[in-house]
Amino acid sequence: MTKTTRVLGASLGALALTVSLAACGGDSLEKSKDGGSGAAPAADGKGSLVIGAAGFTESNVLAELYAQVLKDAGYSTAVKTVNNRELYEPSLEKGEIDVVPEYAATLAEFLNAKVNGPKAPEEKPVASSDVAATVAGLEKLAAPLGLKVLPAGSAVDQNAFAVTKEFAEKNNVRTLSDLGRSGLKVKIAAGDECSVRPFCGPGLTKTYGIQVSGIDPKGVGTPQAKQAVKDGVDQLVLTTTTDATLDSFGLVLLEDDKKLQNADNVLPVVNAKDAGAPEVAAALDRLTKVLTTADLTDLNRKVDAERAKPADVAKSYLEAKGLLKK
Repeated sequence: MTKTTRVLGASLGALALTVSLAACGGDSLEKSKDGGSGAAPAADGKGSLVIGAAGFTESNVLAELYAQVLKDAGYSTAVKTVNNRELYEPSLEKGEIDVVPEYAATLAEFLNAKVNGPKAPEEKPVASSDVAATVAGLEKLAAPLGLKVLPAGSAVDQNAFAVTKEFAEKNNVRTLSDLGRSGLKVKIAAGDECSVRPFCGPGLTKTYGIQVSGIDPKGVGTPQAKQAVKDGVDQLVLTTTTDATLDSFGLVLLEDDKKLQNADNVLPVVNAKDAGAPEVAAALDRLTKVLTTADLTDLNRKVDAERAKPADVAKSYLEAKGLLKK
């Protein structure tokens, strides 16, 4: 799966535990700490921390960023790639891994489904476009499981809609509200679920008054979907806010100015017993406060388009932001 699949899965709402929400593939999780010993700082020094990555570009980069700032803070760190949230979340509870970069709304509804049943995300959702409320709901679900949710930052990876630059300029649209007011009919390149999902076709019509003429089932943020909009076959494409390839297709995002999408802000989640120390939170918080959506998009681009290694990209970014000791 791709990063976009993760975001789509979160927004669909029905987060059954059998659905894989993160990227497929990667190394199998191995218990790498001696006897599951904690990694909280001790009087004679700091311990080891295992950071989980979900195997798609953005998660890999975030895991490297976390590993390097924690190493700089005095911890021994290692990154482990796991197949999906169904595997790494229980391992985080057990302390087999200590820290995972997460997305507020996605994890909130995943835990909502786990704790309250698979229908809970649809019948009684805890995630919304309000990041503070979403994180508060997540904290209530996470704490009894032995997980500590650290503060969210401004960087967000959520569903988004894009048009060609030419379309935007010609019709003077910069926001989804602008598109609704224009009265233009648009065909959306997206997954076929877009016709019934509240974050997609129905939501665009209900929230923004956008006239949707149809759905072109080319997938979420796929090259084929973006090409269809570039060629004028479709007018709108469903992608994500950190899509690093939009510019190469001549596309621009329209602002979700009425906040139709849930708050999938990036935040660290840790095993409270093994990685709940204030020093861990402080090191990660320095990064969280600096990282922006634009930064994340650029980091993704460097890995996907320039073929740079996530570890190298992370190091360069942290050095540029003054987050590593000289």
